[in-house]
Amino acid sequence: MLMDAHGDRLLRTAYLLLKDLQAAEEAVQDTFVQAYRKIGQLEDPAKLGSWLLRIALNRCRMKQRTWSWRHIFPSPRMELDAEPGDPGPEESLLLELRGVQVHEAIGRLDYKYREVITLFYYQELSVAEIAEQLQTNENTIKARLARGRRLLKAELEADEEGWP
Repeated sequence: MLMDAHGDRLLRTAYLLLKDLQAAEEAVQDTFVQAYRKIGQLEDPAKLGSWLLRIALNRCRMKQRTWSWRHIFPSPRMELDAEPGDPGPEESLLLELRGVQVHEAIGRLDYKYREVITLFYYQELSVAEIAEQLQTNENTIKARLARGRRLLKAELEADEEGWP
């Protein structure tokens, strides 16, 4: 039940942070194994989702630090989910290309910026919640967000200059 309720959200987060589907899946599996082993340490059952996210973030950090042979080979891409509605084919293609472009630009950021941008924009956590998850000062999170946004903007502008 836990995997059904939280697995997709954790996998999306891990994939955005690690940029490798297999590593993300492994991190999420490790998260659930760790949660099973340490469930007695969960003090407030209402914070289960937050607790699982913290475990997943720690697993992603561990994976980010360790080198793997997988870095030699290109990673598979995660397919984008289609949004409901009926945009035209040109608009759909442009939206998809822009989404891929933004995703790739985020992937080129240093891990500490990619982490806070992912949590803020994709997980919709507040600065205070991110600080709690990462056990960091709120001002540090604000600074990383600001710097990450500037770096992301520069990446996207550089990408646009390369378009014909």
